[in-house]
Amino acid sequence: MSRRFSDPVSNKYSDLVDQTFNFPQDGFKVEDDYLKFNGVDLKHLIEKYGTPLKLSYLPKIGMQINKAKQMFANAIKKHKYEGSYNYCYCTKSSHFSFVVEEALKHGIHLETSFAYDIEIIHKLYEKRKINKDIHIVCNGYKQKSYTSRIARLLNTGFKNTIPILDNVDELSAYRRSVKVPFKLGIRVAAEEEPTFPFYTSRLGFRAKDILEFYVDNIEGYEDKFQLKMLHIFLNKGIKDDIYYWSELNKVINLYCQLKKICPELDSINIGGGFPIKHSLGFEYDYQFMINEIVGNIKQTCKRAKVPMPNIYTEFGSYTVGESMAHIYSIIGQKVQNDRECWYMIDSSFITTLPDTWGIGEKFLMLPINKWDNEYHRVVLGGITCDSHDYYDSEEHINEVFLPKLDGGNEPLYVGFFHTGAYQDQISGYGGIKHCMIPSPKHIILEHDKSGKLIDWVYAKEQTAQSMLKLLGYIK
Repeated sequence: MSRRFSDPVSNKYSDLVDQTFNFPQDGFKVEDDYLKFNGVDLKHLIEKYGTPLKLSYLPKIGMQINKAKQMFANAIKKHKYEGSYNYCYCTKSSHFSFVVEEALKHGIHLETSFAYDIEIIHKLYEKRKINKDIHIVCNGYKQKSYTSRIARLLNTGFKNTIPILDNVDELSAYRRSVKVPFKLGIRVAAEEEPTFPFYTSRLGFRAKDILEFYVDNIEGYEDKFQLKMLHIFLNKGIKDDIYYWSELNKVINLYCQLKKICPELDSINIGGGFPIKHSLGFEYDYQFMINEIVGNIKQTCKRAKVPMPNIYTEFGSYTVGESMAHIYSIIGQKVQNDRECWYMIDSSFITTLPDTWGIGEKFLMLPINKWDNEYHRVVLGGITCDSHDYYDSEEHINEVFLPKLDGGNEPLYVGFFHTGAYQDQISGYGGIKHCMIPSPKHIILEHDKSGKLIDWVYAKEQTAQSMLKLLGYIK
């Protein structure tokens, strides 16, 4: 940041941005006092559809996928790496058919998190969007409804389906129900970062238990199932710090140990975690991080004298996050005291961008118009009666600055950008849910006329079919 917000050189909002960031930037520029998003005329869309408005710019999905593929190709060439790279899309980031089908156009594989995800796989196959050679990495703590669907995939020829074992009991479900030879993965429980309230992830095996589990339960059964993949995911994401490299190296070393007794093991899945731009001041050297990841895996394998594994990633937010925007109108201004000026939006942050409320997430926020107006500090408020329905700071600074209202015929429009991951699922858009976990059955208890307590079903558990219809897989 080149100067302090409290000491402005100019009072125009356009000058505030120009003097604070390098602007315009990829995906953002201003023409005739109106912001454009990836070249899209937002003014035209607002005039055509009104606000509040949510838009998905699908070409961005392919751009992100191809960028990551190229960077991994660069790193593999640089290090003369002997394994392959496989890009998986983490479906829980956005299950919508238009998102998944767009991603599939760019030669990717899929990662699932819950039983109902498997129903999406079948619909994609019916629509000829995938074939049975696709790699399907099945993650999560699995109930019978999930393991039985995975078994069905394997039994019907989806030979590259890889259930990632989350606990010691899961394998028995596949041993009972899968009738063909199949591949397995094991998730390694990561140590959480120091600021997290728990020491170890609830997901996956303790690293110290994996070698013994392999020897006792997998070794000797290679004609039925083979351990092919070690999997790790860090909640903090892929960051250049001691914590990330320490956890990654634990898994690489474990791979090397296992590889010496398990020749079938040939892949490491490093999960997701690439950050996306939530501020015009965002800086992240993707190519550097990929180079370091590939280089670390190669060096460790060479020291241990074992073959280099194939590398899998499961990018969700990175794939779809930067493709979406939410646009609101400022419908009123309220000055409540000497320090706080509220701009009221024509929607609610809690219902449309729940991460701003639930985990304090900051999105890239810019006005659509009035860039030549003077600016001032504001707090954005939603129209619910909830006291937490507000947005008061950006990722790069603990304040929000927007153009002043000028009393003209056109209201101020405000856009929140790169909102494409998780927000619809967490807000329950139309009835969908995070990870497609269904709404539970609802039982009513009441007294009848005689005073006897009775119970009855108000609503059954939400079905996969109801969510598939909401997501666009069933017409």
